[in-house]
Amino acid sequence: MAKIERFEDLEIWRLAREICQQIEFLIQNTNLKTNYSLKDQIDRSSGSVMDNIAEGFERNGNREFINFLSMAKGSAGEVKSQSYRAFDKKLISEEQHLKLNESVELVKNKIGAMMNYLNNCEIKGLKFK
Repeated sequence: MAKIERFEDLEIWRLAREICQQIEFLIQNTNLKTNYSLKDQIDRSSGSVMDNIAEGFERNGNREFINFLSMAKGSAGEVKSQSYRAFDKKLISEEQHLKLNESVELVKNKIGAMMNYLNNCEIKGLKFK
């Protein structure tokens, strides 16, 4: 794997950004906008996925990156749970809920794969294991 210089080049960051865009679409175009606490919570959680990936990448070494990826994966779990809540409250459709959960599962799987990769080889300089 070639050395990645910018977090924007990470597929997992781009996928997390797409989830943020999906959430923004749902906030603007569904009844999710009427439930202020849930819309703020899911917006923060999706942003946390994206931001933790970027922050971890900008830190020094694989160990810190893995820790931030773990937080990003946890935040992705929050987004999925909040999607269920929005669906159960009839704020988003089943189709929207399933599409969001599919996107979240993809990013969670990719984050897990990246964590495994970082545990087993160098990507950003010194290996901390």
